[in-house]
Amino acid sequence: MAELRLGPLLRYTDGSCATVWVETSGPCTARVRCSDGAGGTAPTFRVAGHHYALVTVTGLTPGTSPSYEVFLDEAPVWPLADSRFPPSVIRSPGAGEAVRVTFGSCRWAAPPADGKDPIGPDALDTLAKRLMADPGAERPDALLLLGDQVYADETSEETRRWLAGRRDLDRAPGSQVTDYEEYCHLYYESWLDPEIRWLLSTVPSFMIFDDHDIVDDWNTSAAWLADMRATDWWQKRLLAGLMSYWVHQHLGNLSPAELAEDPTWAAVRAAPDGTDALRALAERADADLASVRFSYRRDFGRVRVVMVDSRAARVLAEDRRAMLDPGEADWLREQVLGGPGPGGPEPGEDGPGGQGSGGQEPGGQGAYDHLLIGTSLPWLLPHLVHDTEAWDAALCAGERGARWARFGERLRRGADLEHWAAFPRSFTDLAGLIAEAGSRPGAPASVCVLSGDVHHGYVAEAEWPTGASAAPVMPVVQLTCSPVHNSVPLLMRVGFRFGWSAPARVLGRLLARHGRCPRPPVRWRKRGGPWFGNQLMTLTLHGRSARLRLERTGEDQTLHTVHETELTAR
Repeated sequence: MAELRLGPLLRYTDGSCATVWVETSGPCTARVRCSDGAGGTAPTFRVAGHHYALVTVTGLTPGTSPSYEVFLDEAPVWPLADSRFPPSVIRSPGAGEAVRVTFGSCRWAAPPADGKDPIGPDALDTLAKRLMADPGAERPDALLLLGDQVYADETSEETRRWLAGRRDLDRAPGSQVTDYEEYCHLYYESWLDPEIRWLLSTVPSFMIFDDHDIVDDWNTSAAWLADMRATDWWQKRLLAGLMSYWVHQHLGNLSPAELAEDPTWAAVRAAPDGTDALRALAERADADLASVRFSYRRDFGRVRVVMVDSRAARVLAEDRRAMLDPGEADWLREQVLGGPGPGGPEPGEDGPGGQGSGGQEPGGQGAYDHLLIGTSLPWLLPHLVHDTEAWDAALCAGERGARWARFGERLRRGADLEHWAAFPRSFTDLAGLIAEAGSRPGAPASVCVLSGDVHHGYVAEAEWPTGASAAPVMPVVQLTCSPVHNSVPLLMRVGFRFGWSAPARVLGRLLARHGRCPRPPVRWRKRGGPWFGNQLMTLTLHGRSARLRLERTGEDQTLHTVHETELTAR
């Protein structure tokens, strides 16, 4: 009899349907049964010897919160027999209700329950404990995980022991993971944490990768990629990372309608073993970045979330360097501004992702009240960091000659200079897109760029120069929240604080002048932070109002509010 190995994870929800993801110990039929009669079934599919199911639950009623159970071949497997947690529920806001989006990034798996945590309490664990203690408490309508859900290149002591039992760790890449099975171990380590398992079973989640899901500095530059491809382990790692990401994270980002049109999903389900079909997708993603799309869109009532792949979609050639390839950039524009509707590659396959909300048009005048652009890497950085990255990009492009270009490449890799500012044309293009969206009739009440990566939190507000051809009429803010459970060295804390200061701005402009960098098309200033420690941000969006709350974990194992503000008040 099949057993439940991992999950359930509550993923896509839209009021009338939802998807629930599970991993099982063998082939079977998975069934989800809700307390109000809604439900669904799905056969398992197989990848690399592992069995999974993605169950579409239909018959849900907006504004309700039915509990649910999971069965494998009619045997009950969830809730667990000895569960100390409240029932898992499938909740979606009713029409006109507030929408709460909680987000963050960078989560090392929590240490064993009997071990002391050197980096403090896990913010997601702490959120789970709060909801467990009071099932009626305010809870997120969606949990947005902005990258580094697993660390393929920074494994725990327990994982290193497990890896040593499989292979020789003295051979590259040492204690980093190499294949699909080892990636699965990372997900077990992370998602079998009892509190995390329950939280992900009862709060809808959607996700995007960042570098550590594959390797630190993934796709920093063309020279970096050439060096990685020269190793004897990189190709295997990349394919395994993309395959495991597709199974564990990407599938649940898509709506049932999108899944029905996805050729890879059809091929994986149709085959006795979908490994080859999924490997073919990963190989295409590596060979032709324009052929596969991991970006996607989700609508929650009048709130639009556009999740942008800012890692795999990059163009790395120095003369065409861009954060997004042309097809990806066109897709982003369609989702933000509207246009001819989805076209080109399909989500996670040959496709642009799509509405994620049951067939709504991509954009259009007054299509949404709030626009959230999710990108793992911050768009707006501390001023000195921004100018340093723009200067370095100019050096690497040859603005100051070959010797400076070689120096710039070494600096880029050594200092992780690979955010939006390191792709100057893409930075400018995103600023222009946001300005266009915010200056049209029917503009949203707010535009929020949600990011993580940099292991601290801050709020920065963008301002367009007087006389700009297009300037938003509403607040445009960068909301950066990281880490969920990680740390940052003291020296970097000092650097991030200094990066916002007036002397840092002067130093940054000197660097930019040396690189002959044009001034950015927008100005920005810090409105809050920097905050350090394990943390989560929550946006509460109701009508034309947007309220932000940042909570940080304390030694008392609870979340404490350290910042709260109304974003739409100007």
